[in-house]
Amino acid sequence: MLRLMMLIYSIAGATMAGIGVIVAVTLNLYDFQSIIVAAALGALLALPVSWLVARKLEGI
Repeated sequence: MLRLMMLIYSIAGATMAGIGVIVAVTLNLYDFQSIIVAAALGALLALPVSWLVARKLEGI
């Protein structure tokens, strides 16, 4: 299941980090620190999401 989770994370992490950056820019937070924090939070939130998706796909 770990391999499947990491494959899903490679897609979900980039997607959710991009969503975080778009949210930061939409909120007029154009400074470097806000964009990095938003991208890091998106990538961090993708970990449990990818774990849940992998668990559902494995059928556990």
